[in-house]
Amino acid sequence: MNNEFQVVFHNIDQTNAIADAVQKRISKLERYCEHIITGRVVLDSPHNNHHKGKVYSVGVEIHTPSKEVRVNQDQHDNHAHEDLYIAIRDAFNAAERQLKSIEKKRRKTPPHKDGPGFDDEAA
Repeated sequence: MNNEFQVVFHNIDQTNAIADAVQKRISKLERYCEHIITGRVVLDSPHNNHHKGKVYSVGVEIHTPSKEVRVNQDQHDNHAHEDLYIAIRDAFNAAERQLKSIEKKRRKTPPHKDGPGFDDEAA
């Protein structure tokens, strides 16, 4: 994969285990879209609420030639997101669904006659 992903840790200590989990999910995205240009993953622990527990949010941005995919798993009421790995999984699963949808639409769209390679001889 010759694209660049930026991984940002905000209010979270960066560990090799977390970075490896994110990199594994990033490499899996190539299965669903071969045309990824760049991307950004933001791991955040925005609220340290002692009554509800620490809930993580994960944001994913993926840039392709045709579209930009944005996922923000900002679910403060989701107790499953008290586990950072589950929040990462959910965010990347949502991104995968969007990439699959983009690729499905791209494959269904026929090439346009007015695109490059088609000369209008009547002109």
